[in-house]
Amino acid sequence: MTTPTLKTRLGQPDILIAPGVYDGLTASLAEAAGAQALYLSGAAVAYTRLGRPDIGLTSMTEMADTMALIRDRVALPVIIDADNGFGNALNAQRTMRVYERAGASALQVEDQSYPKRCGHLSDKTLIATSEMAGKIAAMADARASDETLIIARTDAIAVEGFEAAIERAEAYLAAGADMLFIEAPRSGEELQRICDIFKGRAKLMANMVEGGHTPITAAPDLEKLGFDLVIFPGGIVRALARTAEQYYASLMANGSNRPFTEHMFDFAELNQRIGTPGLLADGKRYDGGAQ
Repeated sequence: MTTPTLKTRLGQPDILIAPGVYDGLTASLAEAAGAQALYLSGAAVAYTRLGRPDIGLTSMTEMADTMALIRDRVALPVIIDADNGFGNALNAQRTMRVYERAGASALQVEDQSYPKRCGHLSDKTLIATSEMAGKIAAMADARASDETLIIARTDAIAVEGFEAAIERAEAYLAAGADMLFIEAPRSGEELQRICDIFKGRAKLMANMVEGGHTPITAAPDLEKLGFDLVIFPGGIVRALARTAEQYYASLMANGSNRPFTEHMFDFAELNQRIGTPGLLADGKRYDGGAQ
């Protein structure tokens, strides 16, 4: 059975939930749970690969390498964080080409200056609207397939105010964005206004960050407002980081994993989830000496 493209799936009336992932393991577990699309954020890669905050430290090549590993493991559409294109319009074009070759289904690009920072951190700065529009147009020219979507994100609410964010989103839509992501609305009323303004003219993405500026809203409620896609980009990292902290503390305190056994897979359970039996069987089948 062929996996629907992201573009096709977004054409359906029900909202698409894209869980955050950061490697092949989390991607495969999200797929097994029933996810129809995945989200690879720069924050998640910074947290897990670098052990650092989301303040622009992650490189384009680190993101592309991670994307390629995820694509090798799952066939689901993957939306990838392209930060601000990692430079000017020409850098954004290269990011499009590299990410697309790595298997990305959509690139999310934002209007922050460099180095960027998490959309729910303070003291962000923005580039000019015209420069961002140029990046979007350049990325559209560089993509190899029209199935690869461009998601334009603006961080203007926190910097210039809600009305300025709407004006920027209008310009980015006119420049060729396939979807709009107006980051960090501060209330349910602002979420509703975004949909009132753009519903029917653009696909809309919402971002749910635990402890962020936007009130956590369930997918069915976002669908009623008019959103087409909702991402939960860093939830898995926060969940695993808490578990890891508890695991290491237990191990060092007890000198054994026995007290933590109920909170972890055993050897066989993990191997079952990562497909070890099937891969070993494939190895025997391809072995010329196997009977």
